[in-house]
Amino acid sequence: MSARQYVTAEYVRANIVGYDASGQSDETFKRMLERDKNELRELGIPVVTGRNGVGAEGYLIKPDDYALPDIRLDTEEAAAVAAAAAVWRVPDLAAVSQSAVLKLRAAGVDVVAPDELGVEQAGGPRSVGSETAIRGLIDAIGAAQAVTFTHRSTRGRSTRRVEPWGVVGNRGRWYVIGHDLDRDATRTFRTSRIDDVAPASDRGAVHVPAGLDLNALVDEAVSRANDAQNLTARVWLAKGRAHGLRRMARSVTSQPLGSEDGDVAEIDVRSRVGVIRAVLSAGADAVVLEPADLRATVIAELDCLAAGQGGTR
Repeated sequence: MSARQYVTAEYVRANIVGYDASGQSDETFKRMLERDKNELRELGIPVVTGRNGVGAEGYLIKPDDYALPDIRLDTEEAAAVAAAAAVWRVPDLAAVSQSAVLKLRAAGVDVVAPDELGVEQAGGPRSVGSETAIRGLIDAIGAAQAVTFTHRSTRGRSTRRVEPWGVVGNRGRWYVIGHDLDRDATRTFRTSRIDDVAPASDRGAVHVPAGLDLNALVDEAVSRANDAQNLTARVWLAKGRAHGLRRMARSVTSQPLGSEDGDVAEIDVRSRVGVIRAVLSAGADAVVLEPADLRATVIAELDCLAAGQGGTR
């Protein structure tokens, strides 16, 4: 960037550390140079080709093409850029977000590190979900279009028709909120459970109600869902067995079941599916006592397994 004219490959080879290795063949040097030029371009740094004052071909990074004008971000704005870079670890969007961070830091903007934000990366336990699905949702929101998508839940897969209003982060997870056309109601869906997003209306067909606070609506929906799952299960465990369920328990009390020695574990149900899987894995060493609906679900799953139909996966 400090060069005033195009720098030749020969100059790079002679003066840049890593290219001046003795015994390096011309072919090896050319491959290294092409690789590094491509890597810089992928990072958003435009390496251009031209001829210098004596007519020799060379390379240049023009500050006007790369450097940002004077830019000032407040703490929240810089954190938003860092959050995007931490979340998007998938192709295309990853390149865009990482390029943005690189340019901001080059301009002297203090971008908060992802670990300081506590942001989960895509692919982790709180993944934002499929890049293709997210891009489909964001494109539809920008175009004011309704969409259809496949939604995965504990009840299986279903096709939903939704007028999306926005994508919102809440408690480390990401949600799309909008008007569910089939249910004629506002609904919130976790983006990591969405696939196969496709436009379902003309552009401009979706009208977001004025004055909506999408963050507040998503927070209310998430809180309501968490409250609905705030249950305590009582599960009988055979003596000295079902250690996975024992580790999940907040308390274990000795109590036989009929003539069988064992304990009753009280388990906070943070994930209904997780508890069901743990009980099924324990087989005859675990019996759900309460609540009744959880017990009925486990019995139904066991009936499916016994009939060779699978069950919870």
